[in-house]
Amino acid sequence: MNPFHLAFPVHDLAAARGFYAGLLGCPEGRSSAEWIDFDLYGHQIVAHLSSAPPRPPHHNEVDGRDVPVPHFGVVLDWDAFHALAARLQAEGTRFVIEPGIRFAGQVGEQATMFFQDPSGNALEFKAFRDPSRLFAK
Repeated sequence: MNPFHLAFPVHDLAAARGFYAGLLGCPEGRSSAEWIDFDLYGHQIVAHLSSAPPRPPHHNEVDGRDVPVPHFGVVLDWDAFHALAARLQAEGTRFVIEPGIRFAGQVGEQATMFFQDPSGNALEFKAFRDPSRLFAK
């Protein structure tokens, strides 16, 4: 699978570095005074300094939860998801949606969690009990 590239706004590069490199453990790539590349599980994300006021996310109801839109993240394997969730909980991360199981017993059963970076960008990390069902209907 080819890596994706995502550029997104942040209001503070030092806070972004602390969150993505520090809390999430994303290795840092190239950077300047205006942006920082991070390796998010093999994908290139770029935090760009922005003076524009952040836009609050819209929320859509999914499986009885208010899911923030837009959001981005990575599909992890089951064990890696639970290890990350435990680390985030131990660090006192404030979740938008706590780690849990969504669509239990259905084709798309998955572990999922939502949280925000210091600039308010919403992230979702998930794992499928059966990874072959990622796009199953």
